[in-house]
Amino acid sequence: MIQDPAPTAVTVWHRHLTSGWMLATGVVSAAGLLVLAAVDRPHRAIALSLLTVSAAFLITGAIRVTVSRDGVTAGSSLLPFLRRRFPLDRIKHASARWTRPTEIGGWGYRWNAGLSAISLREGNALWLTLTNGSQFVITIDDADTAAQLANQLLARGH
Repeated sequence: MIQDPAPTAVTVWHRHLTSGWMLATGVVSAAGLLVLAAVDRPHRAIALSLLTVSAAFLITGAIRVTVSRDGVTAGSSLLPFLRRRFPLDRIKHASARWTRPTEIGGWGYRWNAGLSAISLREGNALWLTLTNGSQFVITIDDADTAAQLANQLLARGH
């Protein structure tokens, strides 16, 4: 008789964060631009092209973050295929600290030389120091637990 191997423990940390003002800005601006495009033919192309700004607010206005044996994944709750994934072998260290959007380039998804971020608010943030020397920051509740788990997984070599 073959016995099943002992179950493998799975440790996962998962959180969602929503920015009401970003989502509201996206919805209201999209509605206004669509109305403008419908009633103002000369400015239709401009109004429709500005919908990309509304989409950016909606896409980054609600995020989900996961820490697991697969690494750290952060992405849009609205369009889950828009995400950043950092396998553990790309992470050197994780930490958590209080962060202001102004210190990481502003609100939303930010790209800066050596530092990229997803920032929806001031507050607790998960800071990933990557093996290439750059940093990735995600403002998220309970970032301390996320950092501890990431560091434990790194120490175990998972």
